[in-house]
Amino acid sequence: MDLAAQIAEVDRLRALDFPAQRVRTPAVHSGPGFHLAELAVSEDPHGDGGSRREEVADDFEAACQALIERLADRWGEPEPLDLYPFLLRQEEGAPVPPPIDVLCGHVSEVYGWRVGARWIALGVGQGDRELPYQLVLAIGEGDVPAAL
Repeated sequence: MDLAAQIAEVDRLRALDFPAQRVRTPAVHSGPGFHLAELAVSEDPHGDGGSRREEVADDFEAACQALIERLADRWGEPEPLDLYPFLLRQEEGAPVPPPIDVLCGHVSEVYGWRVGARWIALGVGQGDRELPYQLVLAIGEGDVPAAL
């Protein structure tokens, strides 16, 4: 994984205006007040019969940690955000604000910062055991949403 390219993508999306309505490209999902990007996506976890699943998970966690360390040099230590309460709200049919609504389908916990008028969060997840691992970046407007 290319740490320099991931940092460049963080910087690019931090500076990018939020669109008036939801827009999706292959790697970025944006909308009013948010951007959500896949900074890295693993190969098919079943392509090798699943024998490398643990190794791939470890690689993605290490990549996320390396990116967190670099960003912590800029903004200080990140705060953890547990997404489980949001997931429970979704399952109950209650509204969950974007991009938290989309993050809930991919990761259970993210680490983030409040930088200026935006918040930035990173996490690793796998939407389902059958899906690839993802290193996910979320950028939102205002304060980090709190579970109600």
